[in-house]
Amino acid sequence: MEPRKSPDEAEAGRRFRPDIEGLRAVAIVAVLLCHAGVPFLAGGYVGVDVFFVISGFLITRLLVGELDRSGTISLRGFYARRAKRLLPLSAVLLAAVGVLSMLLLSPLRNTEVAGDIVSSALYVANWHFAAQSVDYFAQGLEPSPVLHLWSLAIEEQFYLVWPGLMLLATWLWRRRGRPVRPVLWVVLALIFAGSLAYGIVLTGEKPAFAYFSTFGRAWELGLGAALALLGAVRLPRLGAVALGWAGVAAIVYASLAFTAQTSFPGTAALVPTLGAAALILSGTALAASAGGVTGVRAGAGGVLSLAPVRYVGRISYSWYLWHWPFIVFAAAIWGPRLSVVAGLAAVAASWVPTQLTHTLIEDPVRRAPALRRLPNRAIALGLACTVVAVGVGIALGAAQTTVPTAKLSQVPGAAALPEQPTPQETAVALRPNPLKARADRGRSYYEGCMVGIEGTNSNKCLYGDPHGERTLILFGDSHAMQYFPTVDELAENLHWRLIVLTKAECPPEEIEVRSMVEDREYSQCDVWRQSALERIEQGGKSVTVLMSGDTEYTPYGPHGEELKEDGAAAAMEAGYKRTLRRIQAAGPRTVVIRDNPTASGDVPSCVSEDIQHLARCAFRRHREWDREYDVRAAESTPNTHLVSFIADICPGEVCRAVIGNALTYRDKDHLTATFARTLEPMLESDLREDGLL
Repeated sequence: MEPRKSPDEAEAGRRFRPDIEGLRAVAIVAVLLCHAGVPFLAGGYVGVDVFFVISGFLITRLLVGELDRSGTISLRGFYARRAKRLLPLSAVLLAAVGVLSMLLLSPLRNTEVAGDIVSSALYVANWHFAAQSVDYFAQGLEPSPVLHLWSLAIEEQFYLVWPGLMLLATWLWRRRGRPVRPVLWVVLALIFAGSLAYGIVLTGEKPAFAYFSTFGRAWELGLGAALALLGAVRLPRLGAVALGWAGVAAIVYASLAFTAQTSFPGTAALVPTLGAAALILSGTALAASAGGVTGVRAGAGGVLSLAPVRYVGRISYSWYLWHWPFIVFAAAIWGPRLSVVAGLAAVAASWVPTQLTHTLIEDPVRRAPALRRLPNRAIALGLACTVVAVGVGIALGAAQTTVPTAKLSQVPGAAALPEQPTPQETAVALRPNPLKARADRGRSYYEGCMVGIEGTNSNKCLYGDPHGERTLILFGDSHAMQYFPTVDELAENLHWRLIVLTKAECPPEEIEVRSMVEDREYSQCDVWRQSALERIEQGGKSVTVLMSGDTEYTPYGPHGEELKEDGAAAAMEAGYKRTLRRIQAAGPRTVVIRDNPTASGDVPSCVSEDIQHLARCAFRRHREWDREYDVRAAESTPNTHLVSFIADICPGEVCRAVIGNALTYRDKDHLTATFARTLEPMLESDLREDGLL
């Protein structure tokens, strides 16, 4: 009996390759177990790279076969096949995510997921998530239920360009009477080499962005395309079998040895992709030398061709679509830290919609005779599915209940604490609106006064009275910038000058740290800090420096090793003291603003759910010795003054989500500009008490 063909194999119009269908199974199982949290398969994300190679091979084989048969490529036919293959099931998935998000997620998260759905429906999700990956303030957000669709976006962007390039090259070279294959090889070689080089460089500089970049990933699809252009290859049978097992070993090794800390994609992506290429090439050689499908089943192909393995490969597209939303929604129900058992249960449960949609939607639409005969209908169906999916995203965003925004006169913030001995329970209106809390960062941020990851110099950023006889300097990272509204109000009241020197992810203490956003050593921080300190040193005795910073960094030791826990805290404290002494030696006075507590969950997301039950969004403050090194450094450095707003944010050790109609946090660990502004009287009182005003 003839084996049932996988979708892309059927489209390719060539002999069925059961080993490739089995290779799909290897890829999807690696991804599923990795996402479920199986510890020894932390590198299972390389299954996506295997899919890229497979897709590049099958689709290019389809295009080359059509080119050989007809001398041209029907772009209409190609995109009709892609539309009916991908879009109906994708639309159903996105619609289901929209409904489940409405039921399980908070209004704030739903406004964010709405944008994720629209970008996924338009196949630009990878760029959407790439932008978030380099946004410092997006790092603490919960993962999107459609985050996994970035890989499908890359594939479709590649196939938006690749068939047209092949067709253009064919037309140009045939007009000149030259053979087409050599020029196709040149075009593909340029894509492969350029993309690989770019991906390696980008991974070294911006690994998070590189992960989602089409330009840094195109070479993986190009590798598969090269195998298709290569055509039939003859190798000694023993050599072909050994090549296949070597490919399996490479994929397994990457899945077991790679972790979240592996610099990826970069050169590391060569391991699983070359492994996948070796398996495909092995099967091609065996098929050529031993008679089609029978030959493919030798060696590793025999295992991959087993019926249960092929079944998993056959439903791999559907399972890939469904598994990740199940994991994300399970986390929304049971808590963000899913156990391995819970993760595996979520993946197992996702098999049900996988099988249903594969049987009822994916296969019937792909095999529909009317859509095969009439490509325009398939394209129309695809466009309709896209419109529906985009509509789901727009509807999800529009359906969220809005919280009234309070007027400034109705927001006493911290000043209301004497009349609020217990956490505020209800509110008629809040400021900022929880659905817009992420943007409540203060005007200094929007005027470019927080230097980005790549920057090394601050702008002028002068506030207050430019002619003031005394100067305040706000110095540190985003946890310092959050106090700009507080310090700005103080400078205005005192008629002092205010200079803002802040940089994302860059603490004021003199020590090398790791960038969370870029996931690498943060040399730009060291350069910026040196420049900022030199500016501070020029101020003399008329300057008061207010330092603050996040106390949750990974520092490096003297030999470049990453420091943890007590060792990290000791190193950061020593760095803090170095900075304080250096500033004081130049004349300015020093004030340390104690770092604020980190919430157990996303505060505005919780508040957005029900402003009639605000107390449930409060959280108990946890004292952590290794995160209080800023306090120890300030207290042990002579002539340094410590300011703490802990009692104003967390009275009675309970940190409040709302105080005096002001939303306190705009995420898990940054105060809203609205609430920070109401802390000015406390800051002024503390500085007067210490004799600094």
